Amino acid sequence: MEFDIFKIETFIPEEYLKELRKSLNDIGALTIGGNYDNCMSVSKVIGSWRPLAGSNPFEGTVDEISEEEECKVEFCCKREIVKKAVNTIKRVHPYEEPVINIIPIIVSDNL
Repeated sequence: MEFDIFKIETFIPEEYLKELRKSLNDIGALTIGGNYDNCMSVSKVIGSWRPLAGSNPFEGTVDEISEEEECKVEFCCKREIVKKAVNTIKRVHPYEEPVINIIPIIVSDNL
């Protein structure tokens, strides 16, 4: 089965949301159909991580477990925009190694 639509999710500090939304919308990643843009969902979550030796963490201290509130951003985009969307997230994102999940979506119209 070939997929045309993908859900992308990432976790980012709240103060970067507006810049991320604008940048993703500017490349067409947040457009659904032809009549809506700026389409994404945001949920507040608690993230945890431990920076290891050699890391340069945005938040936290090397070798200590950190927990912070961050925002989970989710949106769907077409296959041809996925790579641009990932590159945009990496450019805007402050984390050294941001989590970016790409999930294939079956559109209900195609069932």
